[in-house]
Amino acid sequence: MATHDKGSSTSSAFSDDSFYSSSGGGVHHFDDGTDRVGGSTSQPYDSSTKAFDNTGYTPLEKSTEDSTALDDPFEDDRKKFGWTAGPDLGLLGLRAVLGGIFVLHGLQKVFGLFGGPGIDGFAQSLEKMGYRESVVLAWVTGVTELAGGSLLVLGLFTPLAAAGLLAVMANVIALKYKGGFFGPNGVELELALAGMAFAALFAGPGRAALDYNRSWFRHPVAAGFIALLLGAGGAAVTFFVFR
Repeated sequence: MATHDKGSSTSSAFSDDSFYSSSGGGVHHFDDGTDRVGGSTSQPYDSSTKAFDNTGYTPLEKSTEDSTALDDPFEDDRKKFGWTAGPDLGLLGLRAVLGGIFVLHGLQKVFGLFGGPGIDGFAQSLEKMGYRESVVLAWVTGVTELAGGSLLVLGLFTPLAAAGLLAVMANVIALKYKGGFFGPNGVELELALAGMAFAALFAGPGRAALDYNRSWFRHPVAAGFIALLLGAGGAAVTFFVFR
């Protein structure tokens, strides 16, 4: 007759938390995380509260809990919209140079400063080019260059200012393109100024501007297209109606 070691059987049965003896004498495997002693189910003991938990759930340690579960699910954790020094300084330089050039040309046309022709002299030049209502166009062109250049330097109403300057350059290029690209009669300078105005039109003024955080600043492409249509319409009327 085989002998049965009660001590070894008891230690073997309780050496693993997942093995317990049932009331029927058999050994069963339970994977429900509960303690079973003597065939009856006991409540899990919570060492942190010194009490039994009847939910059957063993809480995790605080160090293992997911801290992100307590965060606001609607919180936008993307990088905030902040200062970008390189593009903003570049756009500031672009606006200062382009706007300054047009301010000086506007002062020449409107007030006759810096050796400029003034309104009368500029109106005569427009008349020789075949434009009608030359005095009105002289005022419109001079004020557009002066006001547009000033607004561009300040970064205020940038899309409209850039579109107005681009319209002026489009008319000049349409008049001078037969003279070629290089030389005093070419369109080299006018194309460069038009390209700068186009860049300011769609790139926006940058954050170092009075337009900062306005609606057209936040939507530069949409504002650029609207201003471009207005500028193109003004340039077309000037070239095809008044000439």
